Amino acid sequence: MTRVFSGIQPTGDVQLGNLLGALRNWVPFQHEADAMFCVVDLHALTIPQDPVVLRSTTISLATMLLAVGIDPDVSTLFVQSHVPQHNELAWMLECTAAYGELSRMTQFKDKSKSAGFVSAGLLTYPALMAADVLLYDTDEVPVGDDQRQHLELARDIAIRFNGRYGDTFVVPKAVVPPAGARVMDLQHPERKMSKSADSPQGTVLVLEDLKSIEKKIKRAVTDTDNEVRFDPAAKPGVSNLLQILGACTGRTPEEAAKGYTQYGPLKADTAAAVVELLGPIQARYRELEADPATTTAILRQGADKARALAVPKIAQAREALGLLPPD
Repeated sequence: MTRVFSGIQPTGDVQLGNLLGALRNWVPFQHEADAMFCVVDLHALTIPQDPVVLRSTTISLATMLLAVGIDPDVSTLFVQSHVPQHNELAWMLECTAAYGELSRMTQFKDKSKSAGFVSAGLLTYPALMAADVLLYDTDEVPVGDDQRQHLELARDIAIRFNGRYGDTFVVPKAVVPPAGARVMDLQHPERKMSKSADSPQGTVLVLEDLKSIEKKIKRAVTDTDNEVRFDPAAKPGVSNLLQILGACTGRTPEEAAKGYTQYGPLKADTAAAVVELLGPIQARYRELEADPATTTAILRQGADKARALAVPKIAQAREALGLLPPD
């Protein structure tokens, strides 16, 4: 059975781009493959975190995944730091990757320019991401466009390791959702909607008041010609709305554009579709939030399942490298 792995950092509030670009697309995978979903809290440490906030957002994100539709009875949901083999394999892969490869990663170059403090972890982050994937003999990784480069590096590292030390890791491939893979900021459609962006009117939070969401979408930036067509280069604002509407209604952006001659109805229908999607998720989240012990138990069970796969894979990698067994 095909194994699928994906992870998300517990930083910031989950926004519409996370939902449409990743989380909602995870749900069908769990019924079609051996799916593993991870709250990657170690990745969050590349920048300083408030410990109290990090603990809170980790459990909150796990709760959100359950509310979106992740079913622990048919998939594996766990927290990255609960499986220490991620760290061990990351070091092995850091020693397999080249400094030049890591320093050329687009996210590292972008973030290191703007950050006052650049941690070594920010540089080696892709090796840990590769460990997340390779530790479980992952076949497919659902990724957005911004993570394709990291997945390609994971593939290169796996191929290099296998070439040096013998077949050890499955070489994974990226799977990009056909619609909603890149939701843009409503006020600045030239940039991606972000959990951490300082654009409150351009970002739609999954747990935000539904009336507020409706207002934001109806005030979204478009252009002046009032022609509805999917053309991200020439019409980024309109194309963003079509991406959102299409993703919410199971259509391509081009299909979603049909029948519209004005921006007002497009905005109204997009807002209605988003509200219809988020209402049940918010209700389910509130139910789960009232019983955090259940979510904690699910994460503990998921970590046990993940370790059962991780321990033998680490033993195989250690053997391949020539490390003495611990016992």
